[in-house]
Parts: sequence; structure tokens; C-alpha cells
Amino acid sequence: MNKLRLVVNNKLNQKENFFVRKELQTILNLYAQKVSCGDWKDYSLSINKKEISFDIYHRASEVPIFKISKNLNPKNKIEKFYVLDKNSNVIKQSENLENLINKTKWEKLRLVK
Repeated sequence: MNKLRLVVNNKLNQKENFFVRKELQTILNLYAQKVSCGDWKDYSLSINKKEISFDIYHRASEVPIFKISKNLNPKNKIEKFYVLDKNSNVIKQSENLENLINKTKWEKLRLVK
């Protein structure tokens, strides 16, 4: 019994399984701006082993128009965060979520009805 050891807040063994607080706050700030403009209506969160995504809808009954995703096991740094369109095409990638959101021109990404 004397060989047991308690490890608290071991940063080496912690694995990110979700958006951290700052990342989620950045996404929700963008979402609030677009809702106030009337462009976006609803959102959902999708979680699987490979990625976590914040799905954005124009109407709740449709497929998501955009997905802001975080890759949990990126092959290189630039593939950590990315934005996908309705057809799952990558619009933009970045290693930093704030840069990704700020450099994406959301006004040009309008819905075509």
C-alpha cells in the first residue's frame, strides 16, 4: 500500500474533450452577433471521438449551415480548428480559434435561398 501516489491536476494526462471556456465564449459572442442580425436562428453541439463541433442553423428543421469544429487529434497544428459549410467543405482552418473567427468574412457567407 505504500506505493500508491495521488496525482492532482496532472496536465500531462489531461486530454481536451470539449471546447475550453475561452473558446466557447468566443463562439457564443459570434453567435450572439449573428442572431441579433437575424442571420442565425439556432445551434447545437456535436461530439464524437474525432471532433467537437458547434453547428449553426438558419432554421431548426434544416441541416446546419456552418460548423465550427475542433479536431481532437490533429495531424498538424493548422488542422485544430476549422469552419465547414453546408456541404462539409472546409472554408477556413487555423490553429487559433479567435484568429479563425476574426479572419472569416461571415458577411460574404450568406445563405442563398
